[in-house]
Amino acid sequence: MLSLNKPKLDNLTNEIWKSAERLRGKFKAYEYQNVILPIIVIRRLECVLIQWREKMREEVSGKRAALKPAELDKLVKKLEVSQSHFSNATAHTLESLAAEDPTLLEDNFRAYLNGFSKNVRDILDHFNYHATVTQLVKNNRLAPILNQYKRLALGPAQLSNLEMGYVYEELLRRFSEQSGEEAGEHFTPREVIRLMVELLDIPTPTHHTSIYDPACGTGGMLSVAKEHLLDRAQTDAEKRQVESYVTLHGQELSPSNYAICRADLLIKQDQEARVFLGNSLIPHDKSSKEPGDQLAGANDRFDFMLSNPPFGVTWGGKDGYEDEARRYAATRYRAGMPRTNDGALLFLQTMLAKMKPVDAASGQGGSRIAVIFNGSPLSNGDCGQGESEIRRWILENDWLDAIVMLPDQLFYNTGIYTYIWLLRNEKPASHAGQVMLIDARRQFEKEPKAFGNKRNRIADAHREWIEARYRAGWAEGFEDADVKRFNTTDFAYHKVGVVFWQTGADEQPAIITEPYEKAFTAANIAKEQAFHASELSFAVRARHGDTAADIAADIAFTLQPDSSFNAVWGEAVREAFAAELAELTRPIADTRERNKAVKAFIDGLQLAVVWTHRHYIADDEYIPFDPAGEPADYIPAFLAREIAKPIIRWQDSPQLGYEILPNKYFYRYQPPKPASELLAEFWALEKEAEGMLRGIVSK
Repeated sequence: MLSLNKPKLDNLTNEIWKSAERLRGKFKAYEYQNVILPIIVIRRLECVLIQWREKMREEVSGKRAALKPAELDKLVKKLEVSQSHFSNATAHTLESLAAEDPTLLEDNFRAYLNGFSKNVRDILDHFNYHATVTQLVKNNRLAPILNQYKRLALGPAQLSNLEMGYVYEELLRRFSEQSGEEAGEHFTPREVIRLMVELLDIPTPTHHTSIYDPACGTGGMLSVAKEHLLDRAQTDAEKRQVESYVTLHGQELSPSNYAICRADLLIKQDQEARVFLGNSLIPHDKSSKEPGDQLAGANDRFDFMLSNPPFGVTWGGKDGYEDEARRYAATRYRAGMPRTNDGALLFLQTMLAKMKPVDAASGQGGSRIAVIFNGSPLSNGDCGQGESEIRRWILENDWLDAIVMLPDQLFYNTGIYTYIWLLRNEKPASHAGQVMLIDARRQFEKEPKAFGNKRNRIADAHREWIEARYRAGWAEGFEDADVKRFNTTDFAYHKVGVVFWQTGADEQPAIITEPYEKAFTAANIAKEQAFHASELSFAVRARHGDTAADIAADIAFTLQPDSSFNAVWGEAVREAFAAELAELTRPIADTRERNKAVKAFIDGLQLAVVWTHRHYIADDEYIPFDPAGEPADYIPAFLAREIAKPIIRWQDSPQLGYEILPNKYFYRYQPPKPASELLAEFWALEKEAEGMLRGIVSK
């Protein structure tokens, strides 16, 4: 099992955290990671170089024993620059720097940084570390930091990539908590990545096989996927196949995470990896300050994709990148765009856009995807809205293969329930038109010690339980309470706008009289006429003037659906206030001016309106789609059955909505405790409270 030596990592993380504490008072909390993460990378790279140099010394001295130490060192340094996949041209190490004259420390440390080969210098540039060194010197913290790290065992021989990945992410979690920021990244536990890799069923490759992550963070998903394939290889020949044929591809938005990822790939000598800094959700524009998707070419199609995109990240608004993302609205995101406070489905569409097409003749090609989401992408968005339209597009194209419901409290930075979505565009015949849901929420054991929010873990037995059900669950006749198969159309529904006639206590259609609370305008009344499509009666108390001598009249009139409100209401007012209007218009000779005066009089009336109308109710009904039936038949039948009121009219939405509700499908009724048990618990608590009160009084 891919496991972590947690006591060891706890001790190491706490030791590293001490260096962050040394920065307090001199650096802002959000600046700690700018100091600590790069020095960890530098020390880890240095450990690799030191190990390489020692190995080369042994090899060279074994062949050329007559070489003097200085000559041996010079030759090894020459070999390092020419043969090692990264190097440092200086003779410095962190330990030698710490032992030198303090007045020379800054110059020597900068020379040491500049002495690295270009691939390492590029990594340090993404950390913006030279500026950080200036701050360290200014605040008299360079020497203490170097002294802490000069002998720290961070090399691959002492700390695996798996363990180093956890240390990085645990530190990132602490940094975000320290600075009061919301932790956007959720480090993926390695047992979850392994589950994803095995569900993808990546074979030992016999030809080029590409793996992609659009939000690769520090590279954990990509690295563990390849490491797992190497671990699973049965022979040296199979290991060579993995090394030769598997290529890793990714993109990361955070410069520091990107730098860590590049450093780890450098340490592992993965020369074929293509990982870029930038936002994979927007087009790449070389003239823009923010790099976009640099793996968006016609040939950027991948065999396997897996990712854990950040949950609930806002992509719109003043701090987002909505304008840039919408440049893909007619292509990559043509199915729809989700709400701007959650970009999860943008990541999924990005992955779907990079699937390899399936050759219709040979059946070759195609891609498989495993992605982790929270619950939002399953059901957010109403019929016709972005999220529903994206789900409709995926399901109607039959790309969704399965969803695995994971236990809660699996992640270090969040305790929420999560879901693995499995998608593929090369479904076998047994999967066609279907989606499998697996309820694995109870497949966990408690962590011996909590890691942040991570209190549960998936052990080998739980992973095997999930995998076994995914493999076997497609067979006809397979039965398991935790596995359900659905047709893709089972998630579809009609959103039907319906108007029905409410009934009264006598179950007869109701007619109600009530005050009219809206503005008594032609526009509002036109809406009422259109909605009710039946007779409307009005009783209006109209008052003119603001003094005790003002005049009032009671006006009653009726409107039919096609009546003109202005004409009927105007005529009724003229009749009720005939004398007043005659007096008002007598001195006005011009007809147009006379009409203006009448209109001003009517508009100035103070009104109290009561109206009588049929008691109609407008509602939306969500009706399951029936692929075997006709909507014109089963929608009216549903409305008659569920509403049981006179249906005036209904209107189906232009397209089907889609939502997936795993909790509903796996609902298990839990009967309430018997009243006798509840009563017994109540009295036990009552006695406990009495005992506590007696203890307080006695004191």
